[in-house]
Amino acid sequence: MRNAKLTLLICIAAVMLCSSCQPAPVVTQARPVTAILGAFEREVTLLEDRLSGPREQNIEGIRFVTGTLGGREVVVAWTGIGKVNAAMTTTLLIEHFKPKHIIFTGIAGAVNPKLKPGDIVIAERTAHHDMGTVWPEGLFSKGVKNPLDGFENPVFFYADEELVKVARRAADRVDLGQIKLLTGERTPQIITGVVVTGDAFIASADKCKELRKRFQADAVEMEGAAVAQICYQRRISHLVIRSISDNADEGAVLDKQTFYIMAVKNSARLVAEIVDFMASDLSAEETAERDISRN
Repeated sequence: MRNAKLTLLICIAAVMLCSSCQPAPVVTQARPVTAILGAFEREVTLLEDRLSGPREQNIEGIRFVTGTLGGREVVVAWTGIGKVNAAMTTTLLIEHFKPKHIIFTGIAGAVNPKLKPGDIVIAERTAHHDMGTVWPEGLFSKGVKNPLDGFENPVFFYADEELVKVARRAADRVDLGQIKLLTGERTPQIITGVVVTGDAFIASADKCKELRKRFQADAVEMEGAAVAQICYQRRISHLVIRSISDNADEGAVLDKQTFYIMAVKNSARLVAEIVDFMASDLSAEETAERDISRN
C-alpha cells in the first residue's frame, strides 16, 4: 500500500514538473509608439484632428489621445505652459504609453535676427537658459545631477540624430502656409538650430542678444528643454520643433496674437510630415529590433 501511494506521488510530481518545463508563450510586442506634445491646446488639437481611430483617456487629470498618424501609432497630449507642466505630462506619458520617440511641437520667439514669424526651427539641441549659478558677473550655466544615475546632466540636450535627418527630409517636402505681410507674402524658411527654454515669456531685445551670445540660440520658449531633459534621463529619443510666432522683443505680445494661428498650423504640418516619413524610414529598423527582442 505504501509503495502504491509513493508511486502515485512520484507520478503526480513528474506531471507537475513536465508542465512547468513547457516553453513560455511568445508575447507579441505592440508597434512602437510616437508621442507628440504641445504646450498650447491648439498646438495639439490640429494634430488630433488628423488621427485615424482616435481614442481618449485621462490619466491624473491629463488628457491623452491615441490613434494612428501617417501609419504610425501615436499618442498626443497638451502639456500646458512652463517647464514643470511639460515635465509632469512627459513623465506620465512615458510611464503609461512607453513611447519610442517624443516630439514636442509649438510656437517660440525668434532670437536669431534672420528668423521671422512663420519660420520653423528644428532643434538639434536645447538648453535651459535659466539654470545654473548666478555670480556677480551673471549666470553660469550648469546642468543638475541626474537622480537616476548620479551624473551631472549636460547643459545642452541633443536631439536624436535620426529624427533630425527625418525632419530635414520632411522639411523639403512639407507645404507650409504663406506668411502674409503688408509688403506681400513670403515663404517660410525651416532651419536646424538651437532652442533655449526658460520659465518666463521673453519680450526683450536685450535678452535676445544675451541668449544669442551665450547659447548661439535661434529661438526661445518655455518647455522644450524640460521635455528633452526627461527624455535624456530616461534614454528616449526626442525632437523639438518650434514655429516662430514673434521676435521675442518688445512687440512680442502683439506679434504672438497676430501670427499665432499661422505659426501653429505650420508647426503641425511639419510634424505630420515628419511622422509620415518616420512610418517608412524607421519601420524597418524597428521591425528588426522587435525580431531580436523575441529571439
